[in-house]
Amino acid sequence: MKRLHLLSALVLLSVSSALADKVVNIGYSGPLSGAAAFYGKDVQSGLDMAINEINKTGLQVAGEKVTFKLVALDDRYLPNETATNVKRLTSQGISIIVVPHAGGILTVQPMTTGDPKFLLVAYSSEPKILASNNPLTFMLPPRYDNYLQPFVATQMKAFGKKLALVGTTSAYGKQWTEAISGEWTKQGGTVGGNNGVDYNTTVDYSSAVTKALAEKPDVMFIGGPSQPTALVVKAAREQGFKGGFIVMDQAKFEQMDQVVPRSYLDGSVGVLPVKEFAGTQLFVAQYQKLYKKIPTSEAALNYMGINVIAKAMELAGKTDDPTAIRAQLDAAAKALPQSKTVFKLNGVTAGGHADAAFVVASVKGGQYTRLRLTTTFK
Repeated sequence: MKRLHLLSALVLLSVSSALADKVVNIGYSGPLSGAAAFYGKDVQSGLDMAINEINKTGLQVAGEKVTFKLVALDDRYLPNETATNVKRLTSQGISIIVVPHAGGILTVQPMTTGDPKFLLVAYSSEPKILASNNPLTFMLPPRYDNYLQPFVATQMKAFGKKLALVGTTSAYGKQWTEAISGEWTKQGGTVGGNNGVDYNTTVDYSSAVTKALAEKPDVMFIGGPSQPTALVVKAAREQGFKGGFIVMDQAKFEQMDQVVPRSYLDGSVGVLPVKEFAGTQLFVAQYQKLYKKIPTSEAALNYMGINVIAKAMELAGKTDDPTAIRAQLDAAAKALPQSKTVFKLNGVTAGGHADAAFVVASVKGGQYTRLRLTTTFK
C-alpha cells in the first residue's frame, strides 16, 4: 500500500512538473535609490505592468506556457555598477536585460555579443547607442537629436539668441549639452558658460542658476530626472528669470508640474506628456488605477518593449536565444495592437530602433501646444 501511495505521489509530481509554466527571467539594472530613483522606478513600473498582464493572459512559446519574472537590481545610475549587475544577471542565465540610462547602456553594449549573449533593451535617446551598430540592442525612445532643431528654433524666435547651460552632468547630460550648444550656434545664437551640475547628488540649485543668470540669458537649457529639473525651474523663476526653458527629454512635464506650479513651466519646450497622445487613454487609465500616478514615457515605452519582446519570442519559438528574438522584433511590433504598444508603432528598424511617432510641445498659458511630429530616427 505504501508503495502504491509512493507511486501515485511520483505520478502526480511528474504531471504537475509537466504542467508547470516555464519561468523566463527578465533582467533590469537601473537607479532604484538616490536622486534618480523616481526615474528608475517609473521604468520598472512599466515593466511590471506588462509582465503581470502577459502572465495573466498567458504566453505560449513553441507549445510551452511561459511566465515572465522581473529580476531588478539597483545600479544607482552608475555605469560601473550597471556592468557588475549585468554580469550577475547573465550568470543566472538571463538573456533579456533592460538598462534605462545612456552611460550604463554604452558600457554594457560590448558585452551583449560575449559569452553568454543577451539582448539589451535600451531605454535612452542617446544616438551613440544606434551608431555602435550593435546586433543585440533594442532601443526604445526616439533619438534626442530629432528634438534639437525644433527646440532651438522655437525658443530663439520666442525669447532671443542667448542660451545658458544648466543641464545634468551625467554622460547623457553632457552629450545633450554639447548637441544643444552646437544647434544653438548653428541657428545664429550665442552660448554662455556651462553651469551644469550633477542632478543625482545636488540638493540646492540656486548657486548654479545664479551663475547662469549672471550672463543674462534669454533661454536656459536644463534637464535630468524630472524632480530635480523642476527644482532648477523653481530656482530660476524665484530669482526672477522670465525667459524660456529647453527641457531635456529625460525630464517630463507631467512630473515637473507635480513639484512646481504649471505657470513656472510656461515658455518651456519639451516632450509632449503621454496622456496628451491620441490612443493612450486606455493605458493611462489602467496605469493610474494600478500605481496611483500619471504614467510617463518611462512606463509607457518599457511596457511596450516587453510586449514586443513577448511577441518576438512567440514568433521565434525561442525564449533564450537573443539573436532569434532580435530577428523577430520588427514582425512582433507590427503584429501588436496599439493597446499593447501605447503609441502608434510602425515596426522596429534594421538597426534595432522602435519606429514610433513622437510629438514635441511647448507650454503656453498652462496648456501644451504641439510643435511638430518627429520620428525615432533621422
